[in-house]
Amino acid sequence: MAKSQYPRSFAHPRYWPTWLAIAAMHAAARLPWRLKMWLGSGIGRLAWRFARRRRDITASNIALCFPEKSAEDRRRLVKEAFIANGIGLIETATAWCTNPDALRHRAVYLGQDNMARARAQGKGVLIIGIHFSTLDMGGALHSLFFPADAVYRPHDNPLFERFMTRARQRIFGATIDRHDLRGVVRRLKAGHAVWYSPDQDFGREASVFAPFFGHQAATIKLTAKIARMTGAPVVPLMFHRNPDNATYTLEALPALENFPTGDDVADATRINAIIEQAIRRQPEQYLWLHRRFKTRPEGEASVY
Repeated sequence: MAKSQYPRSFAHPRYWPTWLAIAAMHAAARLPWRLKMWLGSGIGRLAWRFARRRRDITASNIALCFPEKSAEDRRRLVKEAFIANGIGLIETATAWCTNPDALRHRAVYLGQDNMARARAQGKGVLIIGIHFSTLDMGGALHSLFFPADAVYRPHDNPLFERFMTRARQRIFGATIDRHDLRGVVRRLKAGHAVWYSPDQDFGREASVFAPFFGHQAATIKLTAKIARMTGAPVVPLMFHRNPDNATYTLEALPALENFPTGDDVADATRINAIIEQAIRRQPEQYLWLHRRFKTRPEGEASVY
């Protein structure tokens, strides 16, 4: 539903399911940690069983990206991806609805010197985040060490948009609409770090085709453009949930050298290679549920 079609009053019955979802997120955020992981796993298993369309998309993505795996291993990875994303819903609730400082003991942050050196240049920092199931948890944990703004996609539901934006503004310094290029540039030129995720398919006009797991993928050109406009160092940030399901590792890599080059395809290829490197560390935690290969080169059939 378009945002303009929603009722103006948040008391309208159309918003009651949204209020219920918000209440459920607050309740889930306050559960004991082991119960959170159990609940998230259960949500993921249910989604794997019943969300057939998303399961098919996930299976197609994993078949494309991991042809070396056996069919059984790929099926297992599909299920693990759903479980990870179910847990990710509970992690998001925790990040949005509780004090991030209460999570400090769960974070190990490697490469802090890389982030500090980039910040010391005084040109802002463009942080390359990735759409893992731990995305909002990663943002909350990162904020305990370094402040940052975040680029995001506004939600169509005005009530949930308000809830989400207020929650993220407790974590990040500011939230910037992904279409607001001027806002991103302005914050970087003011010396802020900006968390930006360039790993989704935004269509042909905004992209070039660059290899991703050995396949041509529509890859947004904006990463290089922002770096070129601002001179901000570009720092890839890795983050994942550890196997104990209780702690998280973040790692800031060194700022990219000789970036951008002026060659959009070469720059997009480099960004994709970094994202692929991060995914291979914990492949089940990536958001395989979205259609990463939706836009195809001319003449190629849909993979979905």
